[in-house]
Amino acid sequence: MSEEIKKTEEQKPAKSEKKKEKKPGFFAKAKKFLKELKSEISKIVWPTPKQVLNNTLVVIAVVLLSAVFIGLVDALFKFLAGLIV
Repeated sequence: MSEEIKKTEEQKPAKSEKKKEKKPGFFAKAKKFLKELKSEISKIVWPTPKQVLNNTLVVIAVVLLSAVFIGLVDALFKFLAGLIV
């Protein structure tokens, strides 16, 4: 059992060693961030112009259909409210 305690004590760094370890400074962190950013940007797959046009047309169609649906529901409620009052 005493051997186990010695092993764990040897593995733990002393308090003075912890204080000596410096954290990276602002410029080191910024350099690391920019390096990782460049790496991530290189992984982006941009859509083709044909895909962009297709997706844009789909969005416009859905917006128009939603507007027509909401307009019809609004007109129905307005008509029903007119009957009640």
